[in-house]
Order: sequence, then C-alpha cells, then structure tokens
Amino acid sequence: MKHLCRILPLLVIALLVLGLSSVAMAQDVYRLNYFSNNVAVAPDATVRIDNPGLTYGNLCAMVYVFDADQQLTECCGCVETHNGLRTLSVRRDLTSNPLTGVRSTNGVIKIVSAAVNNSPCDPTGNVSPKANLRAWGTHIQNPVGVSYPITETEFSDSTLGATELANLQAQCAFIGILGSGHGICSCGFGD
Repeated sequence: MKHLCRILPLLVIALLVLGLSSVAMAQDVYRLNYFSNNVAVAPDATVRIDNPGLTYGNLCAMVYVFDADQQLTECCGCVETHNGLRTLSVRRDLTSNPLTGVRSTNGVIKIVSAAVNNSPCDPTGNVSPKANLRAWGTHIQNPVGVSYPITETEFSDSTLGATELANLQAQCAFIGILGSGHGICSCGFGD
C-alpha cells in the first residue's frame, strides 16, 4: 500500500504533464467564425486568411463549412504562403457547392491551420495542426430598411481536440465519397 501511495502521485503528475503538452500543441491552430444572411438580395460576405510567417513556410488552411443545423456542407484545403493573403467569398467559394444542393443561409466556418500534407492540401486525412494562420470574416447583419449592415471580426481562437479533428476529417472524407464533386468548397484568390 505504501508503494502505491508513492507511485500514484507520480502517475498523476505524469498524466498532467502529458495532457498539458497535448493541449499546448493544439493551441493557435483552430479558428471559428460565423456567416449570416447569405441570401441573394444581401451583399456577399468574405473570409480573409493570412500566414504571418511564424514558421516561414507554406501552411494549409483546412476549411470546414457547417450549416446552422450542424451539418458539414462543404470542405476544402487551401495552401497559404508566407505573408500571403487569401480572400474567399462566402457565397461563391464556401457555400455555392453544398453536398445537399441547398445553400446555407447561416452557419459556421472552422479553419484548421495545418502543415502541408498534399498538393492541394487535403482536409480529409493526415491533417497535422501547425500554428499561426490568422483569419477575419465579414458578417452581413439583419437588414435595416433596405440595407444590410456589414461588420468584420477576427476568427476566434479555440482549442482543437483530437476528437474534433478526427470528426472534421471523417465528415469531409464522407462528403468526398458521397458528393460526386458536391460539398467541395473553393479557395478564392490570393495565396
């Protein structure tokens, strides 16, 4: 029993160290934002992604677009060069080719900053998170009279867990299998 009392605290400390190191690895790699009022009469929203160059090399922006009903509708992987700026249209690049054929009006955009894993970047598997992409999104607010106010916010940083990463990749792979080309977003312009 004395032996167990000495080993147990060491095991707890070891698990905490391992747990904290895995959480630290998943920091600064996962960005979240929303889109709204994605309708023909409203202006188009944009997403801008930058690689500020902490790693001084290319990164992949793994983009996952969810409808307000929590279903993944489109996904893609876009290469982002050092100091490059990529601009994506919510209407033309992120919601124009949904798996179901129904364009999302409101939803969530998730971006995983990752090491280059293929050419083009592959959001369906072997995604290895690598820190430092930055992203901003414009938001089309509810109409005031006949005009739609536009705001812009930086994507929120969130902790990426192993389960979430596995689910994003699996759902995107599933879209690739079922979609026959539908469900794949495009990467806009820039790099």
